[in-house]
Amino acid sequence: MISVCIATYNGEKYIEEQLFSILNQLGMDDEIIISDDCSTDNTIEVIKKLSDSRIKLFFNEEKGYTSNFENALKQVSGDIVFISDQDDIWDPNKVRVCLEELQFVDLVVSDCKLINSSNEVISDSYFKLRSVKKSSWGNLVKFSYLGCCLAFRSEILKKALPFPSNRQFCTHDNWLFLVGSFLFKHKVLEDTLIYYRRHDGNVSTGGLISATSRWFKIKYRIYLCFFLIKRSLLN
Repeated sequence: MISVCIATYNGEKYIEEQLFSILNQLGMDDEIIISDDCSTDNTIEVIKKLSDSRIKLFFNEEKGYTSNFENALKQVSGDIVFISDQDDIWDPNKVRVCLEELQFVDLVVSDCKLINSSNEVISDSYFKLRSVKKSSWGNLVKFSYLGCCLAFRSEILKKALPFPSNRQFCTHDNWLFLVGSFLFKHKVLEDTLIYYRRHDGNVSTGGLISATSRWFKIKYRIYLCFFLIKRSLLN
């Protein structure tokens, strides 16, 4: 069973197109878990209008996108988990490719193409733009991957949940990749399996812009390493 986890917030403009791109690849026993962060637009109405029993809607009690994703992940029933943003578009082969790879590893992360608000491709590879570090240790030096490009076996959640409590030093994508790559078997895929949308309403910078100080980055990594070691010692 597949569980797709989506965190929404004022996503009425793109959420329907994204949901269709996902639902078309799922079976009737799969699920899309949506956690909404108190949207003030018509996001909820757009979701409910689809009337698809595979969509399960929850509401986030702790404000913020990392907590919103964590709330979605806590509801997972499937043995395979996909992370999704509200405003991207999945490539038609995304699920098939990831499932094939997850027969041999516990976590995969793929490349993606970047699109604008009009669905025009503005870059053929996020990996090239970001100059990603493909090793686990390299990724700790430079966080390289997007949460929306992750797919993994649900066993990883036993180590990853609950997220470390300081949201300033723990974002869902970096934490999940660190847990999956250091404590489990992972693989980086060169396939571009989503169209990653960049527009004026994006909550995150997607790792393409950094305004944090060097001292903040050091504290960020020390914090994550501490909890990574702590989780590795858990049975």
